Amino acid sequence: MRFLHSFWGVLVPTFFALAIPLTGPAAADPVDLTTWPDRETLNGRRGALVTYPSHSPFTLWEVGKGETLDPPTDARAALFLPDNANADAPVPAVVLLHGAAGVLGSRELTYGAQFAEMGVAALVIDAFGARRDKATGFLQRLLEITETMALADAYSGLRFLDALPQVDGDRVALMGFSYGGMSTMLGAFAQTAEALSPDGKRFAAHVSFYGPCIARFDDTRATGAPVLLLAGSEDGIVDPERCGEIVEDLRAGGADADFVLYEGAYHQWDGSFAGPRTIGRNLAECELNVNAKGVVRDTFTLLPMSGPFLRKVILGVCSDADGYLIGRDDAIRDRSNRDVGAFLMRAFNGKNRQGG
Repeated sequence: MRFLHSFWGVLVPTFFALAIPLTGPAAADPVDLTTWPDRETLNGRRGALVTYPSHSPFTLWEVGKGETLDPPTDARAALFLPDNANADAPVPAVVLLHGAAGVLGSRELTYGAQFAEMGVAALVIDAFGARRDKATGFLQRLLEITETMALADAYSGLRFLDALPQVDGDRVALMGFSYGGMSTMLGAFAQTAEALSPDGKRFAAHVSFYGPCIARFDDTRATGAPVLLLAGSEDGIVDPERCGEIVEDLRAGGADADFVLYEGAYHQWDGSFAGPRTIGRNLAECELNVNAKGVVRDTFTLLPMSGPFLRKVILGVCSDADGYLIGRDDAIRDRSNRDVGAFLMRAFNGKNRQGG
């Protein structure tokens, strides 16, 4: 994977004034996500750079325990608004969480532009960019900037979108890729939502693209929003059996959860790299537990993931250097577009709307 260094260079440098509605919004209009715009011809649609208040807890245990353990952070994101978005007919939205390589033009920014073209707002979060004081290198970022920090930005982003008159805050989904997909799964559990969004605001749906299924909760209560996990059969970093266990946890907790496995697909089928090619370290054998207090513990060593050093030790023990295969596959991307489009249409248009 490759970090897109020019991410902020393609963003509109200033935000725009927001109109305040004088009357309540009209009934929500249904969205149609059956036909996705060609990603090669998006007419140069760009996102606007926005910032909003967030925070940086290392795990759920640190949330709300003061600025030393849970320091305030200015989240950074790209906001894509549809041309027809207005206070009289607010649109649904998707919050996107990037993978370990950071925000990619071929993936997060492309999805953001596609959603906007289809009438759905998108907030592409740059969790790494907001925390350059903590880490800048690839491995250092993965040790210092955690899934909980990305989720803090996501739930804070949900509140940011809810405050925009052009956006329907009850119809906002969370969608993540790889590292961000893992975060998206964690965000579907009630324990996460209650810690990071105590005001009760919840996502309307959760979509995980090829997120490693490595963390399970003792408290399996779900937020109630539907959850969709997507993975490829040739993706070595995703353990289908473990993903099935997490799906069952979510179902037991009250969520409508599904796992779709695309035969023949590699990791990052929606990326820019032709494949198959081997990259990274493989986390498929890692198994973490989150207890009722939010403490994350490795189930093999029983070490708590209480800081960057122990995180490095735990991931070093459970992962291997064999890596995993990635490879672009436009046919699989078309299939995942159809599946995600149908899933979000059900969530946004009334069916399976349980997470509000």
